[in-house]
Amino acid sequence: MPYTYRDSSPRPPPVPQSARATHSTGQTYKELKLECLQKGILFEDCDFPPNDASLFFSEKPPVPFVWKRPGEIVKDPQFIIGGATRTDICQGDLGDCWLLAAIASLTLNEKTLARVVPQDQDFGPGYAGIFHFQFWQHNEWLDVVIDDRLPTFKDRLVFLHSADHNEFWSALLEKAYAKLNGSYEALKGGSTIEAMEDFTGGVAEMYEVKKAPENFYEILEKALNRGSMVGCSIDTRSAAETEARTPYGLIKGHAYSVTGINEVNYQGRKVKLIRIRNPWGQVEWNGPWSDNSPEWNSISQSEKKRLYQTALDDGEFWMKFEDFQTHFDKVEICNLTPDALEDNIAHKWAVTVHQGSWVRGATAGGCRNFIETFWTNPQFKIQLTEKDDGKDGCTFLAALMQKDRRKLKKLGAEMLTIGYAIYESPDEDEQVTKDFFRYHASKARSKTYINLREVSDRFTLPPGNYIIVPTTFEPHQEADFCLRIFSENKLPEPTPQGEETEEEKQFRTLFTQISGEVTSALIHRSHLCKRGNGKLDFSEFKIFWDKLKKWIGIYLHFDADHSGTMSAYELRLALKAAGFQLNNYLLQLIVLRYADDQYQIEFDDFLNCLIRLENASRVFQALSVKNRDFINLNIGEVSILKCKIT
Repeated sequence: MPYTYRDSSPRPPPVPQSARATHSTGQTYKELKLECLQKGILFEDCDFPPNDASLFFSEKPPVPFVWKRPGEIVKDPQFIIGGATRTDICQGDLGDCWLLAAIASLTLNEKTLARVVPQDQDFGPGYAGIFHFQFWQHNEWLDVVIDDRLPTFKDRLVFLHSADHNEFWSALLEKAYAKLNGSYEALKGGSTIEAMEDFTGGVAEMYEVKKAPENFYEILEKALNRGSMVGCSIDTRSAAETEARTPYGLIKGHAYSVTGINEVNYQGRKVKLIRIRNPWGQVEWNGPWSDNSPEWNSISQSEKKRLYQTALDDGEFWMKFEDFQTHFDKVEICNLTPDALEDNIAHKWAVTVHQGSWVRGATAGGCRNFIETFWTNPQFKIQLTEKDDGKDGCTFLAALMQKDRRKLKKLGAEMLTIGYAIYESPDEDEQVTKDFFRYHASKARSKTYINLREVSDRFTLPPGNYIIVPTTFEPHQEADFCLRIFSENKLPEPTPQGEETEEEKQFRTLFTQISGEVTSALIHRSHLCKRGNGKLDFSEFKIFWDKLKKWIGIYLHFDADHSGTMSAYELRLALKAAGFQLNNYLLQLIVLRYADDQYQIEFDDFLNCLIRLENASRVFQALSVKNRDFINLNIGEVSILKCKIT
């Protein structure tokens, strides 16, 4: 199944230097390069070959593209010429301006750029046709290896290219990102903040310019001074407005990057300016403070030099901050570290990460509008203990990210509409059930449910225990997700509700050793036979009969409409009533095994399931494991279907 349980235990933030090799051979970049040098060949990437599938998944190339290495395109190819700059990013025939805006912002931070684009690679001695780039994905840094064959038409690069025709770092970076996401076509359309996070592992914040706080200029100034990546855009009201040009030379529905902010002395007063870049490398603002506007005639040459003001048609321009607020609608900030932007002091935040899944019939309950199933969504506890300095509350940021949706585009997947709600936690440690959510209001929630890869918001709540419930808007929608909690003070790390403890992890290893063979009579026997001869004596039969009566009563209770079937969403409560509290993964497997297409479970299958869980419980008893009523067998479906009791 495409969406499976991931260990959701809190994890420390990733260390960039420990990027994981991703090539199918298991070899690292250095190992692959050394092998090519020893054989005297140029690297050919079998994971991302030069064919149409690497270009498009829904259409054929409009023209016959030819894949060529840089040395076949120009005589003297260079990886980087004079340092990587924002003018090295010129958009080609691909709708990935959002990515290019992020790359332009990436060039403003030398240290961050060097992490994504390792600098120790070029076309000089030791060249082997192989390059590598590092990207952050769901709390992990990945090292993506590519060969340098690039799609061309008439000896010109088709997609991203540099203004210098013999410079290739940006084109190769785009190829590596396309490989990460499955194809070049997968990069069509997106949010700048998505790529910014993949370049930094940072945390995003989004502002609506018209509703931004009064100190918005200071917020942007502080973000840029800290090296944060900043993008902006103009909303469209319809598809017809996409990339429509305004009378002032701005493009609607287009991703720009913010590359600078400053003040200038003009006619005896201070004027706040902001510098914007169009990744097209051309088409600029033509209003006040544009490249050739008369305002610059009153500015000294030293001021122009300080602001790097030029009159080139390079896509970059200055504009008055008030005009920026008038014409632009959204600003996205990716903080390289989740520092608070409201204060003058940068706070180093602590990070906790949970991995999880929404699975139909088990943990895909939808938003609060669907109260009957909302409670079945994954639930995570957060404990706020320390107040912010000089304040009454605890500040934290919650960021919910749906995983791999861009990579799954070729399978028809789109971004789901996601969000989350935060509730004050009751005292019990169990999964909070429907009645709690029916009678308790949330203490906070994401601003909106939206079909972006990540939804993030900042909150301040009193100290206490809380539950955060990440959801899709509609029930039955499947996806894997990553939930990150950033707090100004380090959060305690409780065990997530319904997930395995360290003791249970140890038991998983032991249980794997004793499970394996299929017991053909498992469906027909209760396995309460102590002698192992397949027959029950009276006392054993009595035990089984008592259990059977109890199970029948439970089923009738939860089959409220007397249809002879039980909803898969009510299965958790029914199994809990029978003495089995399941983690999300095992519940998902049971639903996949026993529920029909309408997520209904018949009595025979319910009984079959309980017998298997009872058998597993006997394994706990035989091994003298504590908490025997907590069945937590995260070892795959084999633990349900192939359990041999000795």
